[in-house]
Amino acid sequence: MEETGALLQAIGQRKTDLASKDFLLTWEQTRGELEQILDIARLMKMMREKNIDTRVFNNGLGISVFRDNSTRTRFSYASALNLLGLTQQDLDEGKSQIAHGETVRETANMISFCADAIGIRDDMYLGAGNAYMREVGEALDEGFEQGVLPQRPALVNLQCDIDHPTQSMADLAWLKEHFGGLDKLKGKKIAMTWAYSPSYGKPLSVPQGIIGLMSRFGMDVTLAHPEGYDLIPEVLETARRNAAASGGSFRQVSSMEEAFRDADIVYPKSWAPWQVMQQRTTLLRSQDGAGLKALEQRCLQQNAQHQQWHCTEEMMKLTRGGKALYMHCLPADITGVSCEAGEVAASVFERYRIATYKEASWKPWIIASMILARKFADPAVVLRQRLQEALPRIKC
Repeated sequence: MEETGALLQAIGQRKTDLASKDFLLTWEQTRGELEQILDIARLMKMMREKNIDTRVFNNGLGISVFRDNSTRTRFSYASALNLLGLTQQDLDEGKSQIAHGETVRETANMISFCADAIGIRDDMYLGAGNAYMREVGEALDEGFEQGVLPQRPALVNLQCDIDHPTQSMADLAWLKEHFGGLDKLKGKKIAMTWAYSPSYGKPLSVPQGIIGLMSRFGMDVTLAHPEGYDLIPEVLETARRNAAASGGSFRQVSSMEEAFRDADIVYPKSWAPWQVMQQRTTLLRSQDGAGLKALEQRCLQQNAQHQQWHCTEEMMKLTRGGKALYMHCLPADITGVSCEAGEVAASVFERYRIATYKEASWKPWIIASMILARKFADPAVVLRQRLQEALPRIKC
């Protein structure tokens, strides 16, 4: 119980503003707030391992709004709600009054009468997803202030057009576990690189989330992609500022080989250029099917010119000692397994497959931590009570 006591003390001593703001972008949080989320997640994970009930709610709803397909994040959000004692209710926009013109302000209040959390995934429309979440947040603020809602639900970004904070924070938790602490990350080189995929339109939020978060912890963050596969310029500037403030570095290179050389961590992942995502957003909004099809064909042809951006055994040999940690948000495009040619060679992925599963396994704890920190000004008090009561999750 020594580690749980230390974590509880750290959570109690750290003063944050997490209870008064939604977790929409990692770079909107202080480093102390990021560490608070990691500590809460770790403590709750340990409680589960020790068969201690983590439910802090006896009832209440957690609303999910998924505007794009999802496996890991969808089930991680459901798991997080269950860990906290909340019941999930999915908002199917096609079956709601949204289809009849109901406003965001009205919908946000109508679904929140007994809600303690709302998780939103909206990554399809560049310039719209994060903005939509903020509009929902403003409507919730008004509903609570005007007495419509008995409490202000926690709003969690489950992926938007700019950032994927639950993914990048889960990645950070995995790096902390793998290397033995946040202090061990300083000076480590992480290569966030584009990789070939036989599909197009993959969101920018994962690579942007990685460079925007890992640059906070003194790491050597190296971004690599072919010419024309740019990320949003404002996010690149954020990564530069973060690196300068943390004592780390942020640089961009034009080849996967250079990025992989002497890297401690590699994260080869396909994404669409932000300029393409802008065009895609315009076509989606105008419901221009022919235009979308033509854009897809152009992008697939462009991707096909860069099949050498492939995480192979030869690429991995360039890393530090040839043993860099491979990471991926999953599902990866695995050559010869999920596609004819993709992001990563089958032998490389198989060697790190369990590691990527462990990476993904942090997401429910991160989401639960974000909700708990938003709902309780002093999460240490709530968690201490759970630990003192030590109610068994499973009664033997």
